[in-house]
Amino acid sequence: MATFIPSVFANRNGIQQRRNSYEDGVYGTTCPIPPGKNFTYALQVKDQIGSFFYFPSLAFHKAAGGFGGIRILSRPLIPVPFPEPAGDFTVLIGDWYKTDHARLKAILDGGNRLPFPDGILINGRGPNAASFTVDPGKTYRLRISNVGLENTLNFRIQGHVMKLVEVEGTHTLQTTLSSLDVHVGQSYSVLVTADQPSRDYYMAVSTRFTTQVLNTAAVLHYSNSANPVSGEPPSAPTTVDWSLNQARSIRTNLTASGPRPNPQGSYHYGLINVTRTVRLANSAALVNGKQRYAVNSASFVPSDTPLKLADYFKIAGVFRVGSIADNPTGAGVYLETSVMGADHRAFVEIVLENRESVLQSWHLDGYSFFVVGMDGGRWRAASRKQYNLRDAVARCTTQVYPKSWTAVYVALDNVGMWNLRSQLWGRRYLGQQLYLRVYTPSHSVRDEYPIPKNVILCGKAQGKGFAASQSPIPIQ
Repeated sequence: MATFIPSVFANRNGIQQRRNSYEDGVYGTTCPIPPGKNFTYALQVKDQIGSFFYFPSLAFHKAAGGFGGIRILSRPLIPVPFPEPAGDFTVLIGDWYKTDHARLKAILDGGNRLPFPDGILINGRGPNAASFTVDPGKTYRLRISNVGLENTLNFRIQGHVMKLVEVEGTHTLQTTLSSLDVHVGQSYSVLVTADQPSRDYYMAVSTRFTTQVLNTAAVLHYSNSANPVSGEPPSAPTTVDWSLNQARSIRTNLTASGPRPNPQGSYHYGLINVTRTVRLANSAALVNGKQRYAVNSASFVPSDTPLKLADYFKIAGVFRVGSIADNPTGAGVYLETSVMGADHRAFVEIVLENRESVLQSWHLDGYSFFVVGMDGGRWRAASRKQYNLRDAVARCTTQVYPKSWTAVYVALDNVGMWNLRSQLWGRRYLGQQLYLRVYTPSHSVRDEYPIPKNVILCGKAQGKGFAASQSPIPIQ
């Protein structure tokens, strides 16, 4: 499929871009789209289903909006483990700043942390401005994504329960929820039945794990309702333990089909030998008097040339494979264009260690991974005894609770240069990210597609054998 996205950059959060990281829409792989120009992204999604979203990924443009939902439907004749709903709604929730994105970027460039946000938006609208109309007695699918910058949000519907059915492309065991924690960058599908007396109800959203709590609401409108919303919006849970227990309860439906007819449980990830363990610890520090964030002490700084293009054209001096350690070093934070090398088809255990007092959210482009374990305290080798090796959910974004760890398994079957990042956008902008270079010496299209014919060239890649050379593009 191809689409025009009028943005300087557009990343499709969760779309795996199989064999084609050139099209991933982040600065490590792709040159920015010049102002006033168009670019056609080629997306291949035949091996995916589910709920995702797109957003502008360059600089701090995400703070300006420009995001939207992506729905990948199951192919005809492949069964879905629930009846077809009467309607399908995209619900984009996120914290919001009144301050312009350029000013927010200037705050970060000045070495400061982001301020607390001003509010929460639902589908780009303020309190009670977004409305979703339902017919009495019918069931609807809500695809909920947290497209915000910094904060976990809790979602709930006054007087109604939700049935969880899908998480970022994985059909889940169908559990009934009164509210749902959605961490930054995550997407969920729930079913809601309009089985209450006909009137309007609050769809409430509030921040979690913040000293000051922000609240907003949309309206669930029954089509024959003559009564506006009334009463108080439902309250949200308040503890970390509640959220942790909910996260642990999300499991894969092993008998349901995914994008292919075979059951999701036919891939026995728990029986595969792990070939490598990578431990990644996030941290915060001042470097040269300015706020920076790091992974294993390396705080990412972008190069003047996208890493994937430098790799393709064999341009020296842009990055170095192995410039970030596999384990926390305990060293002071330093600036680095962090690239970790990995072998194609390796099966890797990644332990995300959060020794800070803030909740983290981590995302890996190009992949889904199995969230096999999470707990408080320090990770130890003995922590593997509590891993779920049978029906862990496969997803692309996972949370790590304060002073806690999360472990994932990932099969590195997708060649390319892939961004592993904090979804907390201020942290990502100030260095809490790296690139995973999944490499094979093979040059077969079975492993990786050729460089796109419409590739934009910039930095040291300008004029590298392409007819249409490009002018340098400023990051604004």
